[in-house]
Amino acid sequence: MSSWALEVRNLRKVYENGREALKGINLTIPIGDFFGLLGPNGAGKSTLISILVSLTRKTEGKVRIFGVDIDEDFPLARKKIGIVPQEFNFNIFEKVLQIVANQAGYYGLSYRQAKERAEYVLQELQLYEKRHEQARVLSGGMKRRLMIARALVHDPAFLILDEPTAGVDLELRRQLWHYLEKLNAQGKTILLTTHYLEEAESLCRHIAIIRDGEVVACKDKKSLLAMLDTTTLVLELERPLKRQISLPGVSVNQIDAETIELTFPSRVPMSKIMKLLERKQISFCSVKNKTNRLEELFLMLTQKEESHG
Repeated sequence: MSSWALEVRNLRKVYENGREALKGINLTIPIGDFFGLLGPNGAGKSTLISILVSLTRKTEGKVRIFGVDIDEDFPLARKKIGIVPQEFNFNIFEKVLQIVANQAGYYGLSYRQAKERAEYVLQELQLYEKRHEQARVLSGGMKRRLMIARALVHDPAFLILDEPTAGVDLELRRQLWHYLEKLNAQGKTILLTTHYLEEAESLCRHIAIIRDGEVVACKDKKSLLAMLDTTTLVLELERPLKRQISLPGVSVNQIDAETIELTFPSRVPMSKIMKLLERKQISFCSVKNKTNRLEELFLMLTQKEESHG
């Protein structure tokens, strides 16, 4: 049995107008992983997902889902996938329960099984009380949860989420994060695309960055972030500084009497920085990264690509 939920080998997609959306990419996602696929608009993320669910025909390459080649047995491979697209694509005049139960029917569940599964996932996503309402009366956040419920109704092993929190408020976004973490802990493999890079940094264990149809980085999160040349921390001090300080090997920028920024090579252990501060008798009440680290790396990699283009 394959140890990969997804294997993509030398995958190309060339459209009729000659545009090459995917340029022979290679990608593997381990079973049980929470995997982030990041890239600017037009990078090829949606094309890849469309190929996985047979909305787009690939030009070349191999795709296997849990070891099943999509060219040899697509119906079996497709059963293993639940897809949450960016756009709402259900009948807004249909009732919530029916939308989810009908989806289960496409995967061969009996009416009774479909209804039971639909009720279960609606309870999980806090939509059960709305099950007899038409979808058109749901809020935007509820519609987003309905999309996830529909994707989960046939209990797929592999959940693909294409910007699932776009346009939802912070509270709902964090609720969805917790629910996705719960699903992943239960064994589901999750592929997430998002423009909220703090979302990917918080949730994902492995991350690929794609640009212009090519994978420019694909590593576990820790190794990926280690590619950053420098780290900048912002410290809120317990006591105002009476004089400017200097630390060997560290650039110190004093924002005000109670706030400083420390910039140092990423390879330097945090424990060394803490010891340097302790020697100077500098104590602080909070510390945070100046910017989202993944966002910084994302910009670094994509800008490098642009400079060569």
